Amino acid sequence: MPLLHRRTTLAALLLSSALAAALPVQAQDTPIRFQLDWRFEGPAAFFLWPVAKGYFKDEKLNVTVDAGSGSGNAVNRVASGAYDMGFADLAALMEFHANNPTAPNKPVAVMMVYNNTPAAVFSLKKSNILKPQDLTGKKLGAPVFDAGRRGFPIFQKANSIGAVNWISMDPPLRETMLARGDVDAITGFYFTSLLNLEARGVKAEDVAVMAYPQFGVKLYGNAIIVSEEFLKKRPEAVKGFLRAFSKAAKDIVNNPKAGVAIVKERDGIINAELEERRLRLAIQSAIATQDARSEGFGNISPPRLALMASQVADAYTTKGRIDPDVIWNGSFLPTPQERDIFAGSKK
Repeated sequence: MPLLHRRTTLAALLLSSALAAALPVQAQDTPIRFQLDWRFEGPAAFFLWPVAKGYFKDEKLNVTVDAGSGSGNAVNRVASGAYDMGFADLAALMEFHANNPTAPNKPVAVMMVYNNTPAAVFSLKKSNILKPQDLTGKKLGAPVFDAGRRGFPIFQKANSIGAVNWISMDPPLRETMLARGDVDAITGFYFTSLLNLEARGVKAEDVAVMAYPQFGVKLYGNAIIVSEEFLKKRPEAVKGFLRAFSKAAKDIVNNPKAGVAIVKERDGIINAELEERRLRLAIQSAIATQDARSEGFGNISPPRLALMASQVADAYTTKGRIDPDVIWNGSFLPTPQERDIFAGSKK
């Protein structure tokens, strides 16, 4: 190459580098790995919608949402660092804290989503279980990790129920065993077990439901959790996530059908009609509740949280007591106006 040409090329490269250095650096979106508590069903719309509609992108976030296999696993995966944030039952988070006091990366709840636990007891009306006390001496079925089963001692104490006999099974068999009479009652999430019973040929009018919140059990349900490390390193990303989520939650509460269409795009094998019913039941029973409207969507009541911490420690027989102040951090919540997802709601 001629010397003059080499000098011209070098000058062009130097000029290009200088111009590039003078331009503002484009900040990359913060990646967030998010772990759901369960499969891609209707309620997953709350997290898939802000991805699909660009709400997370607007907050400079690159969020990936993965299906889960239970709240306990969601807590463990966030604690391990495999995920930055997740969705899990608050009782499972409390249990982790109490049983792992020296864990280096304990997750923290930053936003309440299911203000009331969806846990309930289901029986067939023909069994003549008309009130909680009728469960005394009966055979109850549920997986060992089921939130309703784990919290049953609280329901039991609140309603003066005597001893019961527990039968354990895998989740797919729970409603089947009730339908064929192998157990007298089961525990499960309201919006899960009711629809599963219908899928097994049991009519809704033949099912008796005792929802925990209606029988003196004021437990919180699922919350958004964050690893301690991510919370410290990326506080603005957490705030942005919760803002985008709140915006999406208002959309979903007002248009569940559209929300389920987004879930269908993610998992094509779901039954959209069934999952829309599940989503509507979840909103009705756990999200748009009187307690949520009173406390403000996303927020908690400190006395109620403290009571739950004490109840869970007793019911779960944890290694130590539970400090509610280290479980919950509400300082990252959006403003009350941004969290007012019920404004104009038809639900």
